[in-house]
Amino acid sequence: MSNSIYKLSIAAALVMISGNSAMAQDKSTARNLSMSEAIDLSLKNSKQLKLSSAKVEEAVANHKQMWDNHLPDASISGSYIKLNTPDVNMKLKLGSSSSGGGGALKVDQITYAMANVTMPLFSGFRIKYGVESAKYLEQAAKLDADNDKEEVIQNTISAYSNLYKSLKTIDLIKENLKQQQQRVTDFSNLEKNGLIARNDLLKAQLQQSNIELSLLDAQNNYNIACINMNLMLGLPEDASLLPDSNGFIKQYEEGSIVQWEEAAMKNRKDFEALSYREKAAKASIKSTKGEYYPGLALTGGLIAADIPNVVTINSAANIGVGLKYDMASLWKTGAKVDAAKARLHQLEANEGMLNDRVHLQINQSYQNYILSRRKIDVYQKAIEQANENYRITKNKYDNNLVNTTDLLDADVAQLQANLNYMFAKADAAVAYKKLQQTAGTLTSDFQATR
Repeated sequence: MSNSIYKLSIAAALVMISGNSAMAQDKSTARNLSMSEAIDLSLKNSKQLKLSSAKVEEAVANHKQMWDNHLPDASISGSYIKLNTPDVNMKLKLGSSSSGGGGALKVDQITYAMANVTMPLFSGFRIKYGVESAKYLEQAAKLDADNDKEEVIQNTISAYSNLYKSLKTIDLIKENLKQQQQRVTDFSNLEKNGLIARNDLLKAQLQQSNIELSLLDAQNNYNIACINMNLMLGLPEDASLLPDSNGFIKQYEEGSIVQWEEAAMKNRKDFEALSYREKAAKASIKSTKGEYYPGLALTGGLIAADIPNVVTINSAANIGVGLKYDMASLWKTGAKVDAAKARLHQLEANEGMLNDRVHLQINQSYQNYILSRRKIDVYQKAIEQANENYRITKNKYDNNLVNTTDLLDADVAQLQANLNYMFAKADAAVAYKKLQQTAGTLTSDFQATR
């Protein structure tokens, strides 16, 4: 008897999510929620996707920032300087004076303004490859966001499955509880008439109490599953949800492991994102090597100045070509290039690790889905066996061939079989979606079914 009660407690705990909450609300006030609607809401309200979107925006802005390096730099500056009346002896001849010196002038202030424009003509390819690297990193960020979207969808499906299993557990336990209550009523009448022993009635009452405790656990699990789902979907925390069982009815063909691995190599967003990061790293190496070369720029500007009693300059335009070369780059750039190459080598090593990880994930997900489908067939037979076992045991009990413990054990086995079958169908659907996520096809499959 104790072993049967333990099995029942395990069945109720399979869908438990830690925490405490209020009792489940009446179904009449609950909101019907399909799996497709749940996925839509999760994609719309996911905080993880909002973070991914912000990262994409940052990558786009960085790409634009690097591209803006093609544009000219322009600056305007001006100053007013007050002097302490220095002695200024002009060495230039002034006017028609034949004096050898220019005479002493009183200069106590200087005012000037300058406007400069610099247009880069050649920067050792630093700008070109900097823009190229930023473009690849932008593509990688977008692919990361797509990969996060698949993860959000899978998490939503798993949470939806927990919600469905918790609600179905309540339904099955309630149905079983009605049978237990009727049995206790029948046993009470039989005990009053002296047809069964007091101990048999107590066993039936204990069974009813255990079923009631299991129902309380299942209702608590449902409430917590609702809160978890509401947080994911952006719904009020106290909203009661009714999942649609249609999302767990369809069974999918398992295909072959080779097909799934080929799909993963073709569709995995993290594979593609890593490829773009490698391209960005190669462009970064070329950009760093550009520091070995000089910079060439077209310059131009205007100058205006006023030195009282000396000179006044109005709109003096200038244009020219500037050449700049940092001699220290000859001995400093090598270390920077080595660091850029090391980052590329890390990405290449990550690619090999990711390849192995994907092969393992595909095999695990594939085997889990096959196992889930086989469990459905086994548990379906187990239901038939449990029902027949209960019928035979009940018939024997009515003919005083077995005791009350045997009857209650058969009843628990019947409930356990129904719970296992229901769990197996939900788990198979989740396992297939996990296999799709591992192969990188979950998002496209969801979009195709909308």
